[in-house]
Amino acid sequence: MIPTFTRFLGRPRYVVALLLLGAGMLGVPPGAILAQDATITPNYKDADIRQVIEAVGEVTGKNFVLDPRVKAQVTMLSSAPMSPDAFYEAFLSILQVYGFVAVPSGNLIKILPDANARQIPGSEVDGRNRTDDIITQVIAVKNVAAAQLVPILRPLIPQYGHLAAHPASNMLIISDRAANVARILKIIRRIDQEGDEDFEVLRLEHASAAEIVRIITALNQGTANGAGATQATTVVADDRTNSILISGDKSKRLRIRTLITHLDTPLENGGDTRVRYLRYADSADLATKLQAQYQKSAADQANPKNAEITIWADESTNALIITAPPKTMRSMMQVVDKLDIRRLQVLVEAVIVEVSSDKTADLGVTWALADANLKNAIGVTNFPSLTTGVVGIAGSVGAGGGTGGTTTNPVGAVSDGITIGVGRISDSGTSMVAIIEALEGDVDTNLIGTPVLVTMDNQEAEIKVGQEVPFVTGNFTGAGSSGVVVNPFQTIERQQVGLTLKITPQINEGNAVLLKIDQEISSVTESTQAVDLITSNRTITTSVIVEDGGILVLGGLIQEDLREKEQRVPFLGSIPFIGALFRATSTQRVKTNLMLFIKPTILRDDRQASFETNEKYNFIRGLQLSRDRNDVPLMPGATRPVLPELDNPDPVIDLRKLIPDDRTDN
Repeated sequence: MIPTFTRFLGRPRYVVALLLLGAGMLGVPPGAILAQDATITPNYKDADIRQVIEAVGEVTGKNFVLDPRVKAQVTMLSSAPMSPDAFYEAFLSILQVYGFVAVPSGNLIKILPDANARQIPGSEVDGRNRTDDIITQVIAVKNVAAAQLVPILRPLIPQYGHLAAHPASNMLIISDRAANVARILKIIRRIDQEGDEDFEVLRLEHASAAEIVRIITALNQGTANGAGATQATTVVADDRTNSILISGDKSKRLRIRTLITHLDTPLENGGDTRVRYLRYADSADLATKLQAQYQKSAADQANPKNAEITIWADESTNALIITAPPKTMRSMMQVVDKLDIRRLQVLVEAVIVEVSSDKTADLGVTWALADANLKNAIGVTNFPSLTTGVVGIAGSVGAGGGTGGTTTNPVGAVSDGITIGVGRISDSGTSMVAIIEALEGDVDTNLIGTPVLVTMDNQEAEIKVGQEVPFVTGNFTGAGSSGVVVNPFQTIERQQVGLTLKITPQINEGNAVLLKIDQEISSVTESTQAVDLITSNRTITTSVIVEDGGILVLGGLIQEDLREKEQRVPFLGSIPFIGALFRATSTQRVKTNLMLFIKPTILRDDRQASFETNEKYNFIRGLQLSRDRNDVPLMPGATRPVLPELDNPDPVIDLRKLIPDDRTDN
């Protein structure tokens, strides 16, 4: 029998060598000597960990593969002998202390840094696992959500370990040393217990279920925020039956049920008066409608108690003061809850594009033949509706004897364009004069307008952009006894010219918007023929449905007018070539292209409204900054006003900053 070595300080490998040497001399295989009751008392002080691994391999007969990063100076003190298995357990503890892990892989054991432990397949869980073995455990959770346990257990898992939840199967996956996994399992078993949660339904007799739920929810939120606890119960109101549904722990349900019973008590005289502050609805308008509705219902029921309903509005605080029986009060509060909501807004952009062209051409020839004294006309051609002609000019020349004996200037009688006179005036014989008048006009108009209007859902809005243009409707001139003009005056009427847009949007389910539109566009149009102002007027009244952010054409006009007028002398005006001397011709061609488009955008919240506002605001500011120069000519030290830059994405614009300050600092 081989003797047992009890201690060889600091040199356990020498003990192992002697054992193996003795076994060889006796003919005993090395593996058999390890199966004997040999003991070893290892003691190390600042020894290289590779020497320890070598000694463990010699004692236990295990084969090791070392990662190049496995380097450390270890110290191990032992005062009692231990078996090879106990020595291996101590070796695993040394690895854990110094940040390494032993991972079995077939007949080999890999020694790696524990930072890589989660990436290496762990051992299967069985009764033979050592406390320091890396294992992977899948745990099924029955009564608690697995995802809720992850933040609770995460601090118990070391950095090299792994903890994750699989919500679909409600399982936890843990990869760690066997001892820690066993500890986590015990904790999960204590947490994963079936609770006594249930549901309760409490029907109220006097109070409003929605109001009681609001109070309890606010109370629970205040408790959670103050004490760091979570809301353990759920309270929901059923308005149809005026009941409250409670779910949660039994003790919590009992506390809430007691509170609800205390609040559900009748008031004195069977009546109730409440002050309800409105956030969005108009108190005066809503009070009138509620009074009419509920008084009619009370009269139909012929119940004197129900007839004691009074509703009035305090417009200064936008509040309703309501006195009604509890049942009526609950019904009324439900109606107010559904009406006092923030209404959506709609941004409507209208696009107006108009291109018009007005071209005219006039040509006329008039003749006059007279005797030698120019007193008696022999022959005259006159086309008064198209040209001034010889007659008009001659009449202006002959209109002498005015005030002070002055003669009227004949230039004033000449029509627009070019006027050429050809003729011969003789002291004997016949005199002849010919007047040729020609005129060509060309007017182009290009109008693009984009009026913008924002209004609430189902609220009519109107925008007017234009000016008042004066039109002369009459005049009067009086003459005194001496023929002097006295007290002349004109009557003038001013008319609105510009753009008027009136819309009423209605937001439907989804993103569609129903628009009732009344749009009118009027403008002053230049003309080549008119002697006074000409206004054009286009009106559209329609109802359309447009998708949010979509563009729809409302209507348009594509028109071309051609007007030709001709006056001529019979027979002579029809002669080819020569006939042009005996006629006057006027041609006018007017082309108009007009299109109107509409684009609605639903503003569902204040952030979207701010975005649209910022976009238009920055567009105007960009136009101001695009100027070539910022100073004001002829005013040294003065600068052009520019809108201030928005500092944040959701600005609260100070209107006082938008007013330019003309004061300059000296």
